[in-house]
Amino acid sequence: QVQLVESGGGLVQAGGSLRLSCAASGIIFSRNTMGWYRQVPGKQRELVARITSSGSTNYADSVKGRFTISRDNGKNTVYLQMNNLKPEDTAVYYCNAFTLSGMFWGQGTQVTVSS
Repeated sequence: QVQLVESGGGLVQAGGSLRLSCAASGIIFSRNTMGWYRQVPGKQRELVARITSSGSTNYADSVKGRFTISRDNGKNTVYLQMNNLKPEDTAVYYCNAFTLSGMFWGQGTQVTVSS
């Protein structure tokens, strides 16, 4: 079955950095668009960044210039490098795989940015 396992979340001060990782199994990783979403209580889950199988990327306006999504097809892993973090980046971050069989989600990892 499809599994997406996130890691790398935690507590960081404003201006700091974190790198999230998502290891995928059960899919042909290199063929799929991968993404990172985030959600805070009471709000809808929102797209943070996405990377296609060809390496094209797109970002939410709120993270452009601060976050970078990348993928390593040899390791079946997608990354989200987050720099210059702000308190408003605090959320649960979810890994997403967009496949022909449907969308799959990881369990989420908490990112907390203190001011």
